[in-house]
Amino acid sequence: MGLRWPARPVGKPVREYLLTLCITAAVTYLLTGPVRKFAIVAGAMPEIRARDVHREPTPRLGGIAMFFGLCAGLLVADHLTNLSEVFEKSNEPRALLSGAALIWLIGVLDDKFEIDALIKLGGQMIAAGVMVMQGLTILWLPIPSVGSVALTQWQGTLLTVALVVITINAVNFVDGLDGLASGMVCIAAAAFFLYAYRIWYSYGIEAAAPATLFSAILMGMCLGFLPHNMHPARIFMGDSGSMLIGLVLAAGAISITGQIDPDALKLFAGSEKAAVHQTVPVYIPLLLPLTIIAVPAADLISAIVRRTWRGQSPFAADRGHLHHRLLEIGHSHSRAVWLMYFWSALIAFGSLAYSVNSASMWIVLGVVFLSAIGLVLLLLPRFTPRAPMWAQHIVPPRYRRRRRAVVEESVEVEQRTAVAVGVAGVNGATALSARTPVPERHKAESSR
Repeated sequence: MGLRWPARPVGKPVREYLLTLCITAAVTYLLTGPVRKFAIVAGAMPEIRARDVHREPTPRLGGIAMFFGLCAGLLVADHLTNLSEVFEKSNEPRALLSGAALIWLIGVLDDKFEIDALIKLGGQMIAAGVMVMQGLTILWLPIPSVGSVALTQWQGTLLTVALVVITINAVNFVDGLDGLASGMVCIAAAAFFLYAYRIWYSYGIEAAAPATLFSAILMGMCLGFLPHNMHPARIFMGDSGSMLIGLVLAAGAISITGQIDPDALKLFAGSEKAAVHQTVPVYIPLLLPLTIIAVPAADLISAIVRRTWRGQSPFAADRGHLHHRLLEIGHSHSRAVWLMYFWSALIAFGSLAYSVNSASMWIVLGVVFLSAIGLVLLLLPRFTPRAPMWAQHIVPPRYRRRRRAVVEESVEVEQRTAVAVGVAGVNGATALSARTPVPERHKAESSR
């Protein structure tokens, strides 16, 4: 059975969560600079690989600062009036810290020595097993039209380990552009925090408090690291950071999905139609952990299918990820990152809004409308409309007609001049080649 906290009036420790978040972010931010210097001295600055999109060697090991931010957040929360009860009545924070320390250590070794992918996978499973042994596991599942289904110890362990491994690798796979993984996980953590806090405060279920705390700390870790990681990044989080935030995200999902008894929500009342809408908060934990990593999970699945189809290992690196394809379409580095942010926020907060009021048609229409806007923004580089002559001084340079016309006209004039004066051979070819690649260079720059 799961945790059953004593019934008492639930307070509003929003300020304590905010303080924990700020302390976590501040420690992570302040430590990232020294960690960057340490990574350079330690040689954790690998050569640029074929699949990389950055042009200069950049130090890794940013996960060191994020881990100490996690430790600082847990330490502060343990000394606050309301949040300290989470540590007194639950062993989940200690389970999270144990699993996080193990996965962080594996990530640090990988950032420095490039360990084998199967070894990392084994380490991820061991870290998940450590958390299971300390009580952070899925005990039951709310199944629609069936109710709460209690899981055996082995079933809960296997499901917990699978969820941890999938989440860790989904976040790790999406960590390919500056600020992408930390920003997407921060968005997911914000949505999950609002959901967990609502379950805790609105329904009086204090067993949701650990997941709420984990989400607040995860937001602080990502927000503190983002200023150093936005394009152009001065440091990468590396596997020590991506696997760490993936594990914290999975821990929150496991805590609120498999530890809270759905019957405690007491929503099974009224007509059958009303019960269907009222029981959405019971079933949304099954979906929300998936929606908050929907984009990374889609990237993970497509990468596995793509690589196995080619006869490669599922762990073989390539340039076929979603962010790589956005760059190939023609999006800039920053715009590709913001597009991924947009879709992550739409899926996560759309699911959150549906869990609050599943009967509202406005929520569905809003999600559909925003999805249409997202598709237009996604395909915008495919269409480069040119502004009319009267708007040439208002629109950005890429939409002006005059600049392209002047370039093409100058190339044509030089070609005619070269032919007229009888320039031929190597000199003529060199003179023409110095001008003709201009549009190609412009296209190449816009496709990074």
